[in-house]
Amino acid sequence: MPEKKQTSPEEGKLIGKVTHYFSNIKVAVIKLSGALLIGDNIRIAGGEETDFTQTIDSMEVEHEKIEKAKKGDEVGMKVKEKVREGYKVYKIS
Repeated sequence: MPEKKQTSPEEGKLIGKVTHYFSNIKVAVIKLSGALLIGDNIRIAGGEETDFTQTIDSMEVEHEKIEKAKKGDEVGMKVKEKVREGYKVYKIS
């Protein structure tokens, strides 16, 4: 029976995945499976080449700026690197 891998603090807790990316404005749309607040640190990982962390400066839902988002929300946020649909988003403690 395989051992269950422990999540290290650097990896974070899975809280969503990228559903869309607007390359012209560098904004990712993320479907959340957990809560997220302005100021939280996140890690986005996917593919062979993408794995970065950043602090959330702003989030929007339907073009309205929000301070916090809950499970089930789809939020838009600027990202510092190109991402693709399906990339995983982790919250870092």
